[in-house]
Amino acid sequence: MKYLTILIALLLAGCASQQTRPNRARTIMQSTGVNLTLDTFHQAAKIGAFDIYFDLMTDDSVFMGTDETERWNKQQFMNYAREPFADGHGWTYEPSDRHVAFNDDLTIAWADELLTHEKYGTLRGTSVLEKHGNEWLIAHYSLTFLVPNDIASEVVEIIKRFEENNDQ
Repeated sequence: MKYLTILIALLLAGCASQQTRPNRARTIMQSTGVNLTLDTFHQAAKIGAFDIYFDLMTDDSVFMGTDETERWNKQQFMNYAREPFADGHGWTYEPSDRHVAFNDDLTIAWADELLTHEKYGTLRGTSVLEKHGNEWLIAHYSLTFLVPNDIASEVVEIIKRFEENNDQ
């Protein structure tokens, strides 16, 4: 009887976890929404569509650029972006190789993508998105340079020298 009780408990636990896991169709639909948000985000930057770009971010969002000083809340980032966007051309990062993951109830998404920039080459963008009604909004976006491991120590030395020269 003891083993039967354990077996029933294990079966019920398995059934419960199956019910709480999102089904594949829902996950694909939500991935489409996340991809649409991120693609629109990059396209809006490319054409300098200021309002569209920032409407895709939550009010309490954070954007982290490549420089150590570039950690902006939404308002700070809007102030920074106003000038580059003013002429109808913000900045262009072409996304590729995007990966998206979700929490169990499909209300939070994590994404990473490779980005190509004419001047900076290949970078990585990582983001956290929140589901607001039927929309996915960016709560956090971080842009980073990719440094091959074989030259990382050289890059670190260049940065150290730069910082030493600018501290004086």
